[in-house]
Amino acid sequence: MTAKNRKITIPIGIGYGLTDLMGGGAFTIIGAWMLFFYTTYAGLTPVQAASIVGIARIVDAVVSLAIGSISDNFFKNSLGKRFGRRRFFLLIGSPLMLVYALLWLTGMSYWYYLTCYLAFEIIAAMVLIPWETLPSEMTTDFNSRTKLSTCRMFISSTGVFLATFVPSILIRYFGENNAYAYTLNGTIFAVLFAICLFISYKVTWERDLTAKMKEELLQAEVPQSFAQRCSSIVYIAQEYWSTLKVKAFRQHLLIYICSFTGKDVFNTIFIFFAVFCLDLPSANAADILSLSLIGIPTTIAGGFLMIKFGPRNLFKISYITMIACLFGFFAVYLYDPASKLAILYALGFFYQIGRQLLEFTPWNVFPFIPDVDEIISQKRREGLFAAVMTFARKTTVAIATIIVGFVMQEGGFVKGQLVQSPEAIHTIANTLLIGTAGLIGIALYFAWHFKLNKQTHAVLIQEIDRLKAGGSKADVSIEARAITEELTGYKYEELWSQPNEVEYPQGVEADQLVLANAILKNVGGAYNIDYYTYCATRLRITLSDNTAANCEVLKNLDGVKDAVIVGEQLQVALEKKVNRAYNALQSVIGIKNKKK
Repeated sequence: MTAKNRKITIPIGIGYGLTDLMGGGAFTIIGAWMLFFYTTYAGLTPVQAASIVGIARIVDAVVSLAIGSISDNFFKNSLGKRFGRRRFFLLIGSPLMLVYALLWLTGMSYWYYLTCYLAFEIIAAMVLIPWETLPSEMTTDFNSRTKLSTCRMFISSTGVFLATFVPSILIRYFGENNAYAYTLNGTIFAVLFAICLFISYKVTWERDLTAKMKEELLQAEVPQSFAQRCSSIVYIAQEYWSTLKVKAFRQHLLIYICSFTGKDVFNTIFIFFAVFCLDLPSANAADILSLSLIGIPTTIAGGFLMIKFGPRNLFKISYITMIACLFGFFAVYLYDPASKLAILYALGFFYQIGRQLLEFTPWNVFPFIPDVDEIISQKRREGLFAAVMTFARKTTVAIATIIVGFVMQEGGFVKGQLVQSPEAIHTIANTLLIGTAGLIGIALYFAWHFKLNKQTHAVLIQEIDRLKAGGSKADVSIEARAITEELTGYKYEELWSQPNEVEYPQGVEADQLVLANAILKNVGGAYNIDYYTYCATRLRITLSDNTAANCEVLKNLDGVKDAVIVGEQLQVALEKKVNRAYNALQSVIGIKNKKK
């Protein structure tokens, strides 16, 4: 499904956003309950429990880098051609979501919990990184992208609410000390996540192949030497590093990882804080977290505020609100007021407003970052930027989680005990305040200087469109020069340095270029072809080495009816499309096969 003549409607936005029921819901449950579950019911120490999350996320962070590059280049793969370079991962991720249920079984070993959690993190990254690029794929319009992102965060906030509300109900029903509540909760959400991913796959689409992509499809597959493969790895590493040269992305990344890691520290420590520092039942702690329900209307308001006031002001509102509430929680711990529970509910209410804006704003900003990059690289690298964001976030949150576990254990926390020492209680309270407020304060500092918004983005897009249309760089307006330099961090003269348009032979279509490239790949490349022609229905190809022809693969290519060696000739049956396939093959060999 491509982007031609498609409009972004609310139902489309909801269908796209359903994947974040998993993204928001699963990791809210993990952040709020996993360490508590591991240390209370699975018999693990705080360091063991934190190390599972930390190790899995560090490994997953490295894997995430590869996923971004794979997704960006998946259009060259037969599966990508059929199911989409981004959407394919939603399709296979749907049944794999059932792994989530395995995280919440009791009586297992440390290695079981580590393996299951690592598997889920990798599956989630495999789904979320390509999915996060879809707003950039589906439309270039600021308001339409904001509609998609708003619908996404509406679903995410619903997922966060369900992730705190459903466990609260199950804990009350099965009892405070019954681990089955966690197991049943995991099973329910695993099935729900699988359904949501499949719906997202069905309702989304991707942009048509760009000129750069078509050019890559023209390149015949040639076996690479070891040195060439090493060079390719170096090139990919340089591509990842180049994302950090984009000024707007550097700022966005720092805001994102500091604020989200601070939020994760809060989620990790709050249940401990409520149970051991404030002497509340865990069900009450879940009730306070379930005030995330306010995130649903906050998301709707955030969509309008994003367009009217821009991301910088939303960041300020979010972070200042959260920091004020964190000091309020700490004050309740210090002074233990008579109306403690009512105050906690009030603080939780406003904290959840700030938290929802924290989660809402960066992912509304992200679809516009590849546009800033395009005027530098003249490429569409959404997957690359999503992978770098995921890598940075998972690395930092892994380190933060390990530190939290280490600090708790060194502070005297003892696994499985319902009463902890005063030292352990003070450690938990200080971690909540210093760890969370400190990181959010850093994010606030960088957000104060963030300049990407609806107005600057519109100027950027106009300048890209002008250059694509053949406009001269010498004719740039003063405003466009200043904004592009501010957003990219480059001098204007350094931007758009390479020609973007590629001339293709008349009558050659993108799908035929894909087919020609696939044929070359499965006959040993252009250099293995001695002669080729066509008749009414078949390509007739004479090869230097017939053993290089993979007829079984050729038969299964889209548009191919049969492929067989007849005498010394390979015949590929294409019926009425044979003429166009021949033209495409001729254009490829004419460009790439210097020997012929």
